Amino acid sequence: MRRDPLAHLAAELDTLKQQGLYRRLRILEGEQKPTATFDERQVVNLSSNNYLGLTTHPRLRERALEATRALGVGSGSVRSIAGTMAIHVELERRLAAFKNTEAVVVFQSGFAANAGTVAALLTKDDVVVSDELNHASIVDGCRLSRATIKVFPHKDVDAARKVLEGLPAAQRKLLITDGVFSMDGDLGALPALCDLAEEFGCIMMVDDAHASGVFGQNGRGTIDHFGVHGRVDIQVGTLSKAIGVLGGYVGGSRALIEFLYHRARPFLFSTSHPPGVAAACIGALDVLEEEPEIIARLWENTRFFKAGLAQLGFNTGLSESPITPVIAGDAALAMTLSDRLFACGVFAQGIAFPTVPRDKARVRTIVTATHSRDELQFALDVFAKVGRELGII
Repeated sequence: MRRDPLAHLAAELDTLKQQGLYRRLRILEGEQKPTATFDERQVVNLSSNNYLGLTTHPRLRERALEATRALGVGSGSVRSIAGTMAIHVELERRLAAFKNTEAVVVFQSGFAANAGTVAALLTKDDVVVSDELNHASIVDGCRLSRATIKVFPHKDVDAARKVLEGLPAAQRKLLITDGVFSMDGDLGALPALCDLAEEFGCIMMVDDAHASGVFGQNGRGTIDHFGVHGRVDIQVGTLSKAIGVLGGYVGGSRALIEFLYHRARPFLFSTSHPPGVAAACIGALDVLEEEPEIIARLWENTRFFKAGLAQLGFNTGLSESPITPVIAGDAALAMTLSDRLFACGVFAQGIAFPTVPRDKARVRTIVTATHSRDELQFALDVFAKVGRELGII
């Protein structure tokens, strides 16, 4: 009988179970809403990236249905052969105007946008200077590029400067940061890093996945929030978080975008978005521009929830966004906290190493514009009860 060559994976899973770190996928039944049904239990949902509630917005639903009826359920090809539909071009035009860039290219996901762009732009002779907490998609793109990777401590601009000072002036350099860091909810040091990029001749790149739709005028992101338009060469965002649909995009100069048409492997080798997806994304941009009160509600809810957690005595780190970690420290304790919250009606996913440092395990919460004050108060009451039972507060 053939020996299972993957038998070691079961042992790895057993180790995770013994450490209290094994997680199974929770199944969503129905729509992604502030109160939703996961694993047959109705819970206040604090684990979704659906910041503005656009996954169920009636305008986006209608746009998707109209486009599907008129154009079909799929594009049938990659963009570089027969899969560039007029609706894809329109989405990219709208995104470029929204992000104040010359042009935009849409990818199948935000992960593909980051990884595909970095891998396409750099070679083994180049160097990436990257914040230590940048998203995994940036890390993977750096590895695929074969460029030398230099990591500086989180938001430590002086350390980034020292790295750059030690590099040859003629070497091509990419300086890259998240706009909003996905696990801690704090903002990247954009103005100071832009200063460094200009001083040392770096390509400046910002991953604005968790900022688009949240920060800046009408949700234009951290580039708009910090007023650094024209100083960031590459802007990356997603269409699957605040935008509420699916995909990622890269904005920048026309030359950058046309180069990615020819060299970005996810663009070249993946079928383009279904027309219904592209249409819904365009509808989301309409909502951002015409219904700014949704973003205002998001921030009202965020301030209320953060203040409640602080009053209870939880450690929420340095969050400056709707992403608010509740840091437990020990990984098993964080997972127990998550499970007990869920049993009491609140879904806040546990996060541990390697996603975050070993001593910084937490549950990660995200408040949305569509949470009611009653839902948020209920969640705070549950956090108080479980936090005291576990000795976290």
